[in-house]
Amino acid sequence: MPGANAGADLHAARPSTYSCDVLVIGGGPSGSATAYWLAQAGLDVLVVEKKHFPREKTCGDGLTPRSVRQLYDMGLADELESHHRFLGLRAMAFGREIVLPWPPHPSYPSHGYVITRAELDALVASRAEKAGAVIWQGAEAVEPLGSTAGSGGPALGARVADLDHGTPSEVRAKFVVVADGANSRFGRALGAERDRSLPLGMALRGYYYSPRHAEPYIESHLDITDKNGNVLPGYGWIFPVGDGRVNVGVGMVSSYQGWKDVNTSSILSAFVESAPASWCLGPDTMCGPATGGRLPMGLSVGPRVGPDYLLVGDAGGSINPFNGEGIAYGYETGRIAAGCITEALAAGESGSLESYEKVLEDTYGTYYSVASSFMGLMGRPQFMRGLVATGMHSRIVMSWLLRIMSNLLRPDSQGPPELVYRAAAAAVTLRRSRRAAQI
Repeated sequence: MPGANAGADLHAARPSTYSCDVLVIGGGPSGSATAYWLAQAGLDVLVVEKKHFPREKTCGDGLTPRSVRQLYDMGLADELESHHRFLGLRAMAFGREIVLPWPPHPSYPSHGYVITRAELDALVASRAEKAGAVIWQGAEAVEPLGSTAGSGGPALGARVADLDHGTPSEVRAKFVVVADGANSRFGRALGAERDRSLPLGMALRGYYYSPRHAEPYIESHLDITDKNGNVLPGYGWIFPVGDGRVNVGVGMVSSYQGWKDVNTSSILSAFVESAPASWCLGPDTMCGPATGGRLPMGLSVGPRVGPDYLLVGDAGGSINPFNGEGIAYGYETGRIAAGCITEALAAGESGSLESYEKVLEDTYGTYYSVASSFMGLMGRPQFMRGLVATGMHSRIVMSWLLRIMSNLLRPDSQGPPELVYRAAAAAVTLRRSRRAAQI
C-alpha cells in the first residue's frame, strides 16, 4: 500500500513506546474512515491493522449509494470509477423478477459499485494514510493498557504485538477507537457485550467465474428456504464484480426460531444449484471455498462509549438489520466518532465522548428499532412467504421496500414509503417509551 510509512511497516521493527492523539484499532471500513476524518482535522492518528493490505474479508462486496456517498466525501470518486458500477437491484422470488433502480435521493447518488474488500479496504486505508494517519500493518492490539478485563475503565492505549518481528509496543493515546470488527476482541476486553434480544445475522459467500460478471444490476433472491421448505428471513445474492467473477452468497437473521439448526453451507449449495443457469454457477466455476461469519446488527453491542474510547462499525453492532449492510454504517459511524473526538480534544480537560451515543441514537435508533421489529415478524415463515409473494406482484410495493430497507427514505417527501415508515416508527417509539416508563 502506498504511503510514507508502508515500507517501515514491512521492514523495520516498531518503537517499544509510542504516543498519539488517537489510536484506531482495525483498518477496515470504520477504522480507516475514522482515521481519515481525524487526520483531516489535523490530529495525530495511529491505526494498527493485524493483517497486510490487500487482505481478504468475508463480505458481499456491494456498495450501496450510502457507501458511495461516504467514499466520494473522502475524495475517492476517481478511484471508484475503475470498478464495476451497478444501477440497482433485481429482486427474484417464486418465479418472478422485478428490476428496481436505486431510488433518487437528494443526498446520495443513484448508483452503487461492487468492489472486493481486498481492494476497497486497501484503497480507503491508503487514503487515510495520505491524509496524515500512520498505519502499522501486521500489528495487533492485544489488550488495553488501563482497563482490567471487562471493567469498562479507561483504555489509555494498548499493548500492540508486532506480528512480523515479534517486538511488542506500548501505545499511549488520549482516545482509542475500537474498530476490530464483528468479533471485537478488544471491545470485549473493555466490557462490550452483544444484546442477545436483538437480531444476529449469518452469512456465507464465495466467488464464481460467470459470463454475466458485468451485469448492471445486483441480484437478490428472496425465497431461500431451509430443509423443510420454510422461507427464511434473509436472501441469496449474486453480485457481479466486473472482473470475470460474481460474488454469490446467502444471509439470514436469527429472528427465525430454528436458526441455530440452519446449515448455511447447505443453503448456499442449494441456492447455487437453483440459480438461473445463465450465471453458470457450479463446482467447475467456483474460485475457491466459501467463507462466512456472524454479524451483530441494530446497534446490538454496547456499551459503545467509555471514558476514553468509542466502538465503531461492526465492533459496535452497527449493521442494518433490514438488509445486512455494514460497510456504509462502518464509514458513517467512523465519521461520527471522528467528529466527537475532535470536539472532545478541542474542549480540553472538559472534553467528553458522551455525545457519540446521542448522535448514534438520533441517527439510527428509531430506524434500527423498526428494522429489528420488522425482522422479528419476518422470522415467521408464513409471514415471510406471504409478504414476499405479495410484494413480487407489485413493482411499486417492492420499490417502497427498497427505499425503506436500504435507508434511502427522503426527508423532503410525503410519499407512501415515507408515510409507511413514519407510522411504523411512531408505533415503535410509543412501545419504547412504555417500556422505559416501566423500568
